[in-house]
Amino acid sequence: MPENGYGKLYIVATPIGNLGDMSYRAVETLRSASLIAAEDTRNSIKLLNHFDIRTPMTSYHEHNKYEKAEELIGKLRAGEDIAIITDAGTPCISDPGEVLVSRCAEEGIEVTGVPGACAAINALTLSGFPSRHFLFVGFLPSKRQKKERQRELEALRLERSTMILYEAPHHLQDTLRDLCEALGADRRICLCREMTKKHEEVIRTTLEEALELSPRGEYVLILEGLSEEAAEALRAQEMKGSGTMLLTELDIPAHIEALMEKGLSEKEAIKQAALDRGIPKREAYRAWHGLGEA
Repeated sequence: MPENGYGKLYIVATPIGNLGDMSYRAVETLRSASLIAAEDTRNSIKLLNHFDIRTPMTSYHEHNKYEKAEELIGKLRAGEDIAIITDAGTPCISDPGEVLVSRCAEEGIEVTGVPGACAAINALTLSGFPSRHFLFVGFLPSKRQKKERQRELEALRLERSTMILYEAPHHLQDTLRDLCEALGADRRICLCREMTKKHEEVIRTTLEEALELSPRGEYVLILEGLSEEAAEALRAQEMKGSGTMLLTELDIPAHIEALMEKGLSEKEAIKQAALDRGIPKREAYRAWHGLGEA
């Protein structure tokens, strides 16, 4: 137990399909914890029963993440060790666990990870796309969040890193269609499902062909990033077609402001301006905030 008497929060990864991927350390951690905070206790009880883990559980999910976090913080401050798990894979990745970890950091409560399976990383390694730089997108904003969704798709259109997305079965076709319109029919994509299971499926194709496949089930989508040459050509073509000057002909603050007027956030605009101009992001940041030379 830490010197302050507080308990410890354990972020425990669980299998994404194959129970053989459960680590010895994960099993022992879940057995020794005072409490397990699970995304769905009905789902997690199957895992716990399989490994003969008798530790009590409590639900911790998207709809109670703030109030339940405070309850769990109280138990941790009282000296209890708590393990957090998600339905499958690593907690805190597109998961409410990040709220609890943030609160632990604020309270000075120790947090440690028990690593294991992660669907995003597993799919990335299966895709064959460049992995030196990748962007985890997670779930796109819903169709009801039209402006936010369009803004995200526009940002992805010029993204040069390999992109990782999640999507629920009933939204998959809509997402593939929107990605096809935004990124182009010939953009390469890898669709992964049932990973680590008997009927694992990895489909390497294009967005247009992916729509024709009409895939079903929960997929991780790995999208090829835009090459630097293609990104520059696309931007130049757009500027030429609109009859306006290239943004790189503006000073840096005006360049960033123009990108924000197109719907990018301040952070996204600073990053894009730096990429457009071939300069470090910190240089664009300092120019935007009037900080002078770095």
